[in-house]
Amino acid sequence: MYDAGKIIVGIVVFVVLATSPLWFNAITPENPEAPELKLPTNGSTECVEATEYMREEHMDLLNLWRDEVVRTGQRDYVSSSNGKVFDMSLSRTCMDCHSNKAEFCDACHTYLAVSPYCWDCHVEPKGAN
Repeated sequence: MYDAGKIIVGIVVFVVLATSPLWFNAITPENPEAPELKLPTNGSTECVEATEYMREEHMDLLNLWRDEVVRTGQRDYVSSSNGKVFDMSLSRTCMDCHSNKAEFCDACHTYLAVSPYCWDCHVEPKGAN
């Protein structure tokens, strides 16, 4: 055991590196404050679906809309929460109420560290940034 000191140092270095994510999480805040979203100011009082559904599932709804419009030409969406008919359009339906992309969309997407690809095809609303 001529190299016992080197082995012990190597083990200590390995343990420190292997547990570094735990140490990092221990010194950072658990949950930063969620962003406060600004509600629509155009006078609209209801969304295409219930608020909780939209918070959790809006990305799936937008993907469904995209698929229905592009693949089948279907442009009408009947809301399961209120029975109203809406145009399946990010630009004409969603962005009519939520017109400030920076204050509404970007606030949550930045907080959650997600990068939606909506604006790869759609034109960002004026004054969005």
